[in-house]
Amino acid sequence: MVIKVFLASSSGSTAIKKKQQDVVGFLEALKVEYAQLDIACSEENRMWMRQNVPQEKKPSNGIPLPPQIFNEEGYCGDYETFFDAKEDNAVFAFLGLPPPPGSKEADQAGIVQNGTHAEETNAENGNVDDSIEVPVEERNGNSHSDEEKAAGEEELAEEGEAMEEDEDMAEEEEAVEETDEVTEETQAPAEEEEEEEEQEEEAE
Repeated sequence: MVIKVFLASSSGSTAIKKKQQDVVGFLEALKVEYAQLDIACSEENRMWMRQNVPQEKKPSNGIPLPPQIFNEEGYCGDYETFFDAKEDNAVFAFLGLPPPPGSKEADQAGIVQNGTHAEETNAENGNVDDSIEVPVEERNGNSHSDEEKAAGEEELAEEGEAMEEDEDMAEEEEAVEETDEVTEETQAPAEEEEEEEEQEEEAE
């Protein structure tokens, strides 16, 4: 498969020259083999390019401008579509070529060294990691519900104990108060008896 880039070597447009340089420079950086076909020096190249650009891809005036990119006879796109593919790390897909292993595009597609998908390779080798299971609670969105429930029960138990302690203290306080009252009641008659005895002794 040969990538064909149709260019105009003698174009007077600075914008076209820049676009052509961008395409060629990026293909060279990716080490993609391509052939430059000059439409300025060859009427045959010019006619072939114009005839093979799909009608829906041609501008309103019907004359496509370089750079135009083909894979053999198949049309890939113009500079704008090439630039979009470049931004999306999908240039090899744009060119109809398999991405080289280790490239960003290959990583996005999940392709490993042997050109197969990583998931398929793991499945074939029996290396699919089934050991990592997501707890049912996490899958249901109720993560750690058991732990939270246990923590809540502990808090309730602590609150219950604190309430019992408060009740015990209240009972003790009531008991002390009752004891004081009883003591006062028992002490009063005893003091009265002592006073009476003292008065009797004085009378004698």
